[in-house]
Amino acid sequence: MRVEIPEPLRLRYRQTLEGRTWLEQLPARLEQALHQWQLSIDLAVGAAPWHGHTAMVLPVLTHNGMKAVLKLAFPTEETLLEPLALRLWAGHGVLELMEEDDSIGAMLMERLDADRSLLTAPMEEAITVWGELLRTLSIRPDDRPEWRQLPHIAGTAERYCDELPQRWSDLGEPFPRWLLESALELCQTRGSVARRSSNDVLVHTDLHYQNILASLDGGHYLAIDPQAQLGDAEFAVAPCLWNRLHELPERNVEEALRRRSSALAQAAGLDEELSAAWAVVREVENALWYLESPGHVGDAQRSLWVASTMAGKTLPGLPSAHQLSVLS
Repeated sequence: MRVEIPEPLRLRYRQTLEGRTWLEQLPARLEQALHQWQLSIDLAVGAAPWHGHTAMVLPVLTHNGMKAVLKLAFPTEETLLEPLALRLWAGHGVLELMEEDDSIGAMLMERLDADRSLLTAPMEEAITVWGELLRTLSIRPDDRPEWRQLPHIAGTAERYCDELPQRWSDLGEPFPRWLLESALELCQTRGSVARRSSNDVLVHTDLHYQNILASLDGGHYLAIDPQAQLGDAEFAVAPCLWNRLHELPERNVEEALRRRSSALAQAAGLDEELSAAWAVVREVENALWYLESPGHVGDAQRSLWVASTMAGKTLPGLPSAHQLSVLS
């Protein structure tokens, strides 16, 4: 069965030599994975494979008829760490890793219900499920060697202390200094690489609603696509704040976002103030990244709205929450 590479992946990776090489090798890598793990493609004729920003995902059947998915990812630091994190979680709170071959960037994993995520669940249910899942995922380091390969959130914060002011200056100081300093304040207190805490846990740093899918039998939810770091579990709240913004009530919308942040933290047993402070940091960095990337003005406005709102003083001149760009 011929499988067409999804056009968004072609458009994204044909811009560089490394990307074009990966696209050229992808059909052969797919064939190798299908052969070595005795898989058959479980895709309707004419249907396109699933995909994210960095990978193609195919529904497959194993040799004994079990439903699974085959993921072929472009090699980045995050995708190379994904199987490592899945091994540490060992199916607790995340989909199960069945096979992997890092030489071709392939993983065979448990199949979930791609049509049922927390993105469409009622918000109260979504927050409850998210909180329970984060509690399960927040495991502490042990003596397994994989832990030594994980990046630390403290290291990320320390890097932000060095990089964010220069990036802000290079862009012509595109938002008020006080918002930048709000982000840097936390980075300075949490950003020493030498700072290690007994509270550090394995963190899925991209645990938004669409990355939580129901099992095929509908009995429970599991996380997918982990971007793993070691550190404060509170770092995980932010993606659930920059998603589903249009569902906030129109009245007192800023306070409603802060209440949502508090509800997420409470559901997961987290520190509410630290969760909010990390959200400011992450959205300030997101805003700078968007402003550095052509065609992302709407995304930058969304990040600045969330960052400044969580910092307690929504910036004037931005679109209202319900007019902000929807995260795709």
